[in-house]
Amino acid sequence: MSTAPALVVIAGSTGAGKSTLINTLANAKVSATGVRRPTTGTPVLACHPDDHEWFAKGDLLGSLRRQSESDSDTAPGGLVLVSTERLPPGVALLDTPDIDSVVEEHHEIAHRMLDAADLWIFVTTAARYADAPAWRLLRLAKERGARLAIVLSRVSPQSREVVTKHFVRMLTEYGLGEVDRFVINESKATDGMLPDHEVTELRLWLTELSVDDRRRAQAVQATLFGALNSFRTRIPALAKQLEAQVSFRSDLRTDVDAAYIHAMTEIEEATRNGSLLRGEVLARWQDFAGSGDLMRTLHLRKPGRFAGKATQQAPERLSALKSALRAGLESVVVSAAQRAAEETAARWLHRQSTGKILVATPGLGRASDDLLRKTSRVIGAWQDHIIELIRTEGVTKRSVARVISFDVESLALILTVGLLGNGSAEAGGIAGALPQRLVHALLGAESLRNIGVKARSDLRARIGMLFDDETSRYVQVLDGAGIPDENAATRLYQATYNLEVAR
Repeated sequence: MSTAPALVVIAGSTGAGKSTLINTLANAKVSATGVRRPTTGTPVLACHPDDHEWFAKGDLLGSLRRQSESDSDTAPGGLVLVSTERLPPGVALLDTPDIDSVVEEHHEIAHRMLDAADLWIFVTTAARYADAPAWRLLRLAKERGARLAIVLSRVSPQSREVVTKHFVRMLTEYGLGEVDRFVINESKATDGMLPDHEVTELRLWLTELSVDDRRRAQAVQATLFGALNSFRTRIPALAKQLEAQVSFRSDLRTDVDAAYIHAMTEIEEATRNGSLLRGEVLARWQDFAGSGDLMRTLHLRKPGRFAGKATQQAPERLSALKSALRAGLESVVVSAAQRAAEETAARWLHRQSTGKILVATPGLGRASDDLLRKTSRVIGAWQDHIIELIRTEGVTKRSVARVISFDVESLALILTVGLLGNGSAEAGGIAGALPQRLVHALLGAESLRNIGVKARSDLRARIGMLFDDETSRYVQVLDGAGIPDENAATRLYQATYNLEVAR
């Protein structure tokens, strides 16, 4: 705003003398000085009393809490606001933390202050003017097109000419040869301030800026236009970073899905190729089928025969076979889930910046602790579902006409063996031992086929829900890291275009 005081930010590297400079210009110790580094942690804004109200209640840096003095207990997020008659009206000085501070938070505060500045005063020393942090800040000012002045302090009178010439040559080579420059000799600071004559030229420069409205407006406008011009590259660069975040999160999510889809494929293959019907399951089946319990548990009857008699309990061999089938399925599901967890962790480890996520979140490289319990419950529910399918859908019209009844649980178990044993040579031997004619007579070919399809589909759905719980662990980690707005990049590109149109 043309009526606003010009905000001049004093920036520089550690120990450059920024606080000493602002104290000298204000003729008061408004900013802490000392040998401890970093000294300035909280920004200090000094202005003329006539401008105090503007900065106390204005929108500028509105998120920072105003306070009247700085001390060791000052909390982050504050701004020390002081007024002094020695500063000209219309110009305010803002002392910032070091741009190369060892405290990471200080970097953010310093750059935030620079973003709010109308003019920059860059302070460096004769011993450190060639350091990389100094030139990074100068490059930033150049990229922003900010109105800039440079103070070279602590210059020994004996080497003043040599140091100044070399510094000017460096500035000229960098395209900053026309920048206003001020040299301050090496001198003793008293009570945090330099001798007043050392800053006479800089004080006059600030005073001229304050009394010449046209000059001050031009300086502010130059910085403003520089910032707006920089948006042409800065905003698209930010949009690209957002696009990269969205893409990266999608890649991590794809890693999870791919691992568990592969696990589901393994389970489906294992339940089709007969590999489940080996070992314990095969032994239990052969014991059950060869002992005569197979036919006894079916309980074929004609009307009226055995009427009123309670159905006999399934023999121990039937229960043992059912338990072996459940345990075999549980083992297949849990093993596949474990491999999926390991594969997901391996995929994430191969991606940059995700290794720390795995370290910070124990257990992502293995199946969840309660998976076995959940799987046991799911397989048991699936076995009960097959019984219900046979009870409600397994009797064809032909079967009803012949009024043949059967033991539903036994037939469900035999059907399960047939489903899991379909496809292998060894399973073919098992299937040959099954009373196929009896199953077809009781269920019919079409009904048998429909029940098989529904049973497989239900098993897949139940395991899918198990895996959804497993993958949710990874989704929670990703969500905890932040969910990027997929449309934000597009809005930023549009905002850049709208700004250029408006200008």
